[in-house]
Amino acid sequence: MSTEITAERLLSAADRADPDEAARLLFRAFLTLSRTADSDQLLPLLTRVRQAHEASGSARTALIYRTLAGTAATRAGLAEGPEHLDAAVRIFDEHAFGDDPVLVECALTAVMTLMRPDEARRFAPLLAGLDLPPADRARLLALVGVGDCWAGNLVRGQAELREAARLAAQCGTPDVQAEATSWLAKCDALRGDLDDAAVHLDQARELAAQVGSAWVARHLPECTAALAFVRGDRETWAGLLELVVARDVGVTAGLQYEHRWELATHHALAGRSRLAGDLLAGVDDPPASWPGGPVLPAWRAWILDPGTATTATLTAAVELLTRPVEQLLAARVAWLLGVHHGRAGRRGEAARLLEQACAGYARTGAAGMLTLVMRDLRSLGTTPAGAGTPLVVDPPFPVPAGGPTLTEAEARVATAIANGLSNREAAQRLFVSVKTIEFHLGNIFRKLGVRNRTELAARRARTR
Repeated sequence: MSTEITAERLLSAADRADPDEAARLLFRAFLTLSRTADSDQLLPLLTRVRQAHEASGSARTALIYRTLAGTAATRAGLAEGPEHLDAAVRIFDEHAFGDDPVLVECALTAVMTLMRPDEARRFAPLLAGLDLPPADRARLLALVGVGDCWAGNLVRGQAELREAARLAAQCGTPDVQAEATSWLAKCDALRGDLDDAAVHLDQARELAAQVGSAWVARHLPECTAALAFVRGDRETWAGLLELVVARDVGVTAGLQYEHRWELATHHALAGRSRLAGDLLAGVDDPPASWPGGPVLPAWRAWILDPGTATTATLTAAVELLTRPVEQLLAARVAWLLGVHHGRAGRRGEAARLLEQACAGYARTGAAGMLTLVMRDLRSLGTTPAGAGTPLVVDPPFPVPAGGPTLTEAEARVATAIANGLSNREAAQRLFVSVKTIEFHLGNIFRKLGVRNRTELAARRARTR
């Protein structure tokens, strides 16, 4: 059944319901339409929810009204959005509405729209205790999964998005499946699962077309850009960012500034300083409370004039990115600075910043990004004292024809471990941390279907 027909039935039922039940039905209609309708089509719902709230006056109806009002205002770029959303979260907490699925979804929607994705995690135990239809569980789990990814836990977020997509497919809700699958594709790319990312992108496009999802279609270029970047295709990545920036995509995820600053950096590094300046001209810095806000002014100054003073200021600003939502950005800016120092011949500072970026990506589970940073780290030509071997292991770990693809970093780790090195010895030889080795081993075992180091060595022996 189309989302429009489902929404029409919910709206018709709301006409015959008391104010409290009408508000709940209107919120469900909003959820049904939010992935397929444009923002202006949702405004009549807000008017009706306000009327239900005024007629009822209950805390439950107030929570629903505040959530819809805040979400609509935020999507429209209006200043009152955060005030409504903060009020929604406060009402939820004060009245302990954790046993009501509709109100749980209201509060979860509010914290995500407020760009506080680390708070989504506190709703996961509530979902586990609720008796939810599969479609509702899929929708809520997708929100929690996106929150975990955005807050820097890509490993857990990826697993949750996979489960959300599976549930949505099982119960026949392609709109939810399209959204979960599109974000899963971006997570896959950051995690280095490039084949999965490509498959999920195609699935998301097809699913979005089935239901006419304006919401998913709007952010698919952002997800495609992530895959192009991790593949090393910077020209395609830049072209997609041009599209993303022109359409101001990422506004609901707080990424529109990062996208614009990234594109300006790309042009500046290519010698197109005027184009970089044009991208940043007339765009005010966000408040410091915005995700990434503490670093964006310094990043702007560095893009426009990457001298000694601006480089020092940007390096200091990276240390201000301490919130979970800023972990990936902190690693990215450290990476940019490390490459900058490396090109200037300052190998010590370059190595420090690139290793800082490696640690950030390893901590968040961004194995795809980690592989790219490690290439730059190796290109410095430095080998840690006592390592005794080159940083690039040759030959790479062989896999059977048609088997799963290991990333470059995973292949190096697999070869080292299959050769009998301990985790610590492999870390010293590859110039990474022991935790990075452990992280890659988990992916290697999963991709190759082996359970331990002995089976890994046997797999290498069979395929050489």
